[in-house]
Amino acid sequence: MKFYKYQATGNDFVMIDDRSNTFDVNNQPYIERLCDRRFGIGADGLILLRNHPDYDFEMVYFNADGNIGSMCGNGGRSCVRFAHDLGVIGEKTTFLAVDGEHEAIVEKDRIHLKMIDLEGYEDNKDHFYMDTGSPHYVTFVEDIKDFDVYSGGRAIRYNERFKLEGTNVNFVEKLDDSTIYVRTYERGVEDETFSCGTGVTACALSASTVGYSSPVDIKTLGGDLSISFEKTGNGFRNIYLIGPATMVFTGEID
Repeated sequence: MKFYKYQATGNDFVMIDDRSNTFDVNNQPYIERLCDRRFGIGADGLILLRNHPDYDFEMVYFNADGNIGSMCGNGGRSCVRFAHDLGVIGEKTTFLAVDGEHEAIVEKDRIHLKMIDLEGYEDNKDHFYMDTGSPHYVTFVEDIKDFDVYSGGRAIRYNERFKLEGTNVNFVEKLDDSTIYVRTYERGVEDETFSCGTGVTACALSASTVGYSSPVDIKTLGGDLSISFEKTGNGFRNIYLIGPATMVFTGEID
């Protein structure tokens, strides 16, 4: 089987051109092994690019544990770049993901991915909670570079509220009036990743409630991103996740 490896600000994915619909989506152990960094290719997730009668393509995303995942923003940007590299799309596209329809614009160095509109979110005393295609817990901290993201994120992800369905956990530090630093513990990966697209989206929207305006610049372990948006009462629309996505290598595996 031929595969492609893509990364978007350090969030890496095994990409499969499955327009023939031959990949066994029910073989969870196989998908998990492909994503294993010691016994497989190694990735934060696996993405199938498939044909769809009503869209340019369909993106099917699996977490590194082999289970079908919720929306992955960095995976979405990688899939758009993959489709462009294959010649499936041109400079603009409309495609289907697990959370619905997405639009995207392809530039040489960046992908502009339109995220789903957000209607309503939780603004709690010590954290925000919202669904930007995947569920996200957002809390602001200081000295983020020395923060124990694994222990702190795992404690929240497995607390009484979230232990069954799980949640992604984001820790945010304010750097200046337009920039935040984000580190994320991702469910499914069950560890910190270098970047999380739906996570930085949730963090930017959370930051807008404490004085930040669009666009919000974001630093992650894997690189820089930007989020633009419009506020609408108790929600947001025209949300764009903007950043790079590139192919790393291709190969074949039995």
